[in-house]
Amino acid sequence: MARALRWPRAAAWVIVAILALAAIAVWRDPFLLVRGEFARQRVAAGLSSGTVQAAGHRWTYAWRDADVPGAPVIVMVHGFTGSKENWYPLARELGGRYRLLIPDLPGWGASERKSGATYGFPEQAANVDAFIRALSPGTPVVLLGHSMGGGIAVLAATRYPQSVAKVGLLDAAGVRFKDNQFGLDVLAGKNPFGVDDEASLQRYIDIVFHDANAKPWLPWPASTALIRKRRADAAFEQGVLDRIGRSAESLLPGDEAVRIRQPTLLLWCRQDAVIDASALDLYAQRIPQARKVLLEGCGHMSLMERPREVADAVVALVENGENGTHAE
Repeated sequence: MARALRWPRAAAWVIVAILALAAIAVWRDPFLLVRGEFARQRVAAGLSSGTVQAAGHRWTYAWRDADVPGAPVIVMVHGFTGSKENWYPLARELGGRYRLLIPDLPGWGASERKSGATYGFPEQAANVDAFIRALSPGTPVVLLGHSMGGGIAVLAATRYPQSVAKVGLLDAAGVRFKDNQFGLDVLAGKNPFGVDDEASLQRYIDIVFHDANAKPWLPWPASTALIRKRRADAAFEQGVLDRIGRSAESLLPGDEAVRIRQPTLLLWCRQDAVIDASALDLYAQRIPQARKVLLEGCGHMSLMERPREVADAVVALVENGENGTHAE
């Protein structure tokens, strides 16, 4: 009996040791919790992780092959202060229908950031073209861009049309939309997305999400780790926002959108408090072949707040590129 009890006790000590090591690891690097949650979401979406050298940068990206060889390739480009993880809910909805390539843009997330490099709309469009040529050589892709990524997608489609077969613009930057508090703050030189404490982190989340059920839960110490990272990125964020939000470059995507010839999806949420939904019609005026989708009850993060509806719109774009207006 005494010998039989030794095994449960030994197992208990092993568990205690593992928990102690995990606690020490989290204490040393609280962002480990955030990375762990991102990894869980990636696996749940059926995605793998990869790296590639393109445009002089080391990229980190998530990917999934299609269930059927030769299926269309979709590249998803995140927005300002965003990362590849923003696309995981949509990737999960799309499943294995298409080949998915979801990068962290250079300068953002886990991809390389180079001192002195410029990461505005034109530079990132060239970077995205290099990424596409590296991972989908000879095969044009369906390019989806969210927010800042939408402005990048416009320039990639117009300047590198050989790489882009179809375009999806979700809550895209690049046009002079109807004034809102976010836009006025940007024009005044502020970073409304700036995070340096718990209150500003919550404000950031409240700005980009409208649907309370979709807002991420960030318990301590994960919240502390994220705040620390955003503080460290503050100067970089400000530099990028100066270019894409209030310089002459800020409206470059809207100016060049008239040259988009590919089938296009324009998708917004009516309650977007970042890029007002008036931008939908402004882009539609420039891209007459575009299909418009306006969703209700969601904000700037349509891809996370309404992934099922966004997936339906993306499938319609990929399968037939249908035109016309649609609202939900």
